[in-house]
Amino acid sequence: MGGVFGVVSHQDCSLDLFFSVDYHSHLGTRRGGLAVLNDNGMFERSIHNIQNSPFRTKFENDINELHGKIGIGCISDYEPQPLLVNSHLGKFAITTVGIVGNKDELVKEILETRETHFLEMSGGEINQTELIIALINQKSTIVEGIKNVQEKVKGSMSMLIMTTEGIYAARDKMGRTPLQVGKKEGATCVSFENFAYVNLGYSDYHELGPAEIDFLTADGYEVIQKPQKKMKICTFLWIYYGYPTASYEGVNVETMRYNCGKYLARRDKGSVQPDAVAGVPDSGTAHAVGYANESGIPFTRPFIKYTPTWPRSFMPTNQSQRNLIAHMKLIPVPPLIKGKKILLIDDSIVRGTQLRETTDFLYKSGAKEVHVRPACPPIMFGCKYLNFSRSKSEMDLITRRIIKQFEGDNVSPETLQKYCNPDTPEYERMLEEIRKQLHFTTLRYHRLDDMLDSVGIDHDCLCTYCWDGRE
Repeated sequence: MGGVFGVVSHQDCSLDLFFSVDYHSHLGTRRGGLAVLNDNGMFERSIHNIQNSPFRTKFENDINELHGKIGIGCISDYEPQPLLVNSHLGKFAITTVGIVGNKDELVKEILETRETHFLEMSGGEINQTELIIALINQKSTIVEGIKNVQEKVKGSMSMLIMTTEGIYAARDKMGRTPLQVGKKEGATCVSFENFAYVNLGYSDYHELGPAEIDFLTADGYEVIQKPQKKMKICTFLWIYYGYPTASYEGVNVETMRYNCGKYLARRDKGSVQPDAVAGVPDSGTAHAVGYANESGIPFTRPFIKYTPTWPRSFMPTNQSQRNLIAHMKLIPVPPLIKGKKILLIDDSIVRGTQLRETTDFLYKSGAKEVHVRPACPPIMFGCKYLNFSRSKSEMDLITRRIIKQFEGDNVSPETLQKYCNPDTPEYERMLEEIRKQLHFTTLRYHRLDDMLDSVGIDHDCLCTYCWDGRE
């Protein structure tokens, strides 16, 4: 994933930029970057690796040197950015969030023109943002270049482009990721997460629609390209990615998660009699609170996440390291576990490795039963739009491994759809096998229709590809 922030001000904006980018740290784990237009009209930039140290620690010295009235920044899970550009379109800085699904095809197309080249990052990869710059530079204006990106990229691509006059903000074509404008006296900002600017005195001002392009100055914004009507915003923003205080399309993340737990409890009513409801920290906690509030079953915290020194569990690229860190962070509270029947809610099950270890951890700590209720349906397809999972193959998904176990290597799309449907025997057979392999007492996933109702906006506006394969 990743997060971006930009600001245009009549005064120095460096502190607003620094703190607001830092507030996006939950969205990325690899690199952070800041760029400003200084008072001499020059672009200045700082990029750091944040895999083993928080954003704030790496950038707190740099911010004393980075001063200006226009700035952009990012938290990135992959490539270093923002990038600084000098082209026939003039000088600008750019930062992006999203994924180019047809990257190889576009790189080949551009190289065949013999008009540019790409620098390779470590490992031979081409910086995705550099590819976006090449697409922009194919046109005669920045706006036409952004439209070119929206037309050619398969996947999703939102971006901020800082010029000497202001910032172009462009939401991806289908609105899979958010961009929201904030305003205070003398300054305008644009942010992936709208909560990131609240403590700095900004108020919500405008939310960009799908494919919308705006130009920001310190006095406000101008809509350069109106939004298209069709939208497919990522539902996982509410389920997992989003910070609890963030809102997308007017729907707060924490509120949606309470609703999600409520719908889970209603569907589950009377099927099990647990002593307590618990959430896997952190993204499962609010879902569990919603379940407990609706069911009347007490909410407890049978294990506590130790965060002062351990980084986030998915930070290392090595899966075994991530599993180890996830285990090391959870400290049991034995009186809340021993002899108890616990209903455990996690945001999702991807590979299943960590949740199985968590369940075994509860049993070893004395739990009598562990009933698992994921806050979303079974994940059946790897995300093509936001890189939700680091899985290299869909066969990393526990659902697909089990389907292969049942059906063999060649599974038709029609057969896959049977496993997506909660009312089929194939779906029930898959769930029972997952339950057995992961050592749960019982397992019931959230139904897709219930989960979408939990969001509360038009179902057609929500991307459900990873659950049903529908684009």
